[in-house]
Amino acid sequence: MKDHFNTQIDRRGTGSSKWDLMGSLFGVDPSEGLAMWTADSDYPAPACVQEAVRAEADRGIFGYFSDGARYTRAVTWWMANRHSWEIGEDWIVPVHGLGNGVAMCIDVWTQPGDHVVIFSPVYHEFANKIERAGRNVTECPLKREGDRYELDLDDARARLTGKETMLIWCSPQNPSGRVWSPEELRAVAGFAAENGLTLLSDEVHHDLVYPGNTFVPMDVAAPDARDRLVTLVAASKTFNIAGQRCGALVIADPALRGQMQARLTALDSKPNTLGLIMTAAAYSPEGAAWVDAQIAHLIRNREIFDAAVNAIPGVRSLPLQATYLAWVDFSGTGMDFEEIRARVRDVAKIAASAGPDFGAGGETFLRINLATTEAIVAEAGARLQRAFADLQ
Repeated sequence: MKDHFNTQIDRRGTGSSKWDLMGSLFGVDPSEGLAMWTADSDYPAPACVQEAVRAEADRGIFGYFSDGARYTRAVTWWMANRHSWEIGEDWIVPVHGLGNGVAMCIDVWTQPGDHVVIFSPVYHEFANKIERAGRNVTECPLKREGDRYELDLDDARARLTGKETMLIWCSPQNPSGRVWSPEELRAVAGFAAENGLTLLSDEVHHDLVYPGNTFVPMDVAAPDARDRLVTLVAASKTFNIAGQRCGALVIADPALRGQMQARLTALDSKPNTLGLIMTAAAYSPEGAAWVDAQIAHLIRNREIFDAAVNAIPGVRSLPLQATYLAWVDFSGTGMDFEEIRARVRDVAKIAASAGPDFGAGGETFLRINLATTEAIVAEAGARLQRAFADLQ
């Protein structure tokens, strides 16, 4: 399966956000730039997913769809077999992608003017969605200890305003790739309980975990939190099908689940039918084998990238425990962020996610997507070395 992940597909001019927006968003010419920002991968979905799409295309009818049973069965099978997480099919509330899922949770369980807790640096769209909804961010920085981020709940408690009603948690952590222990997850759940916060656990990267690390769902670590817990899951990052806008909220508590279902019904909001079909095909033994092969590919990419980047004086790619998103610290160069960004943009010609967008703690970082071919990863490493050649 190695060739599957290393066959370079030109995505320029295909409507790809990742590749076709390099110029307008980053000032990097798509004809010579490397798109290594937004979290999607450059290799095709597995054969089992492609075959499911072909079967639907051959049928040729794309009308209204009422049978979601195959999807919910597949989700429960996947969580049990890949994550030792037993969930009821009735816990699954399909949504129009996890971006929509986060926004819907903010809409249902907070009010305008409320504060929502996030632990930074963290996925920038959490803060964006909070603010777009007319809510406020209570930012609680994680504490960096060497190459790891740690919780500092005493500091977080001191930052609360008393207006918080929700906590959005990221597990595995984006952008750092941190895998949280069961004890840490229970501490977060306890923090949410003691402060009366609805707890959203975004677990979309949970399949992309490297050997030596064990992902534990929040619901498994802290089942006592079910009266306030909503877990967000999707096949989108794992199988590169984010464009299908399909995900799920897993809600064990009937009251919470009823509140969300009522709001979705009122808005007539449902996932894309093809997304349900593709996810059901992905969450299968064939899909599982493909994920294992992808992890092996990503390990190699991570090794290639880290060897190149860590050879640059003052630059450090933090060791990833999960995700395909390298979190690269340039603080040792002594440069401010604008100089770092200019060198990466203008000399390396790489479109990478800006660390400051992820909040406190990201000021000297870039997030760089490694879910591509070995050749592109090697080229990116070489370009970064040239961009900072004067430091060597």
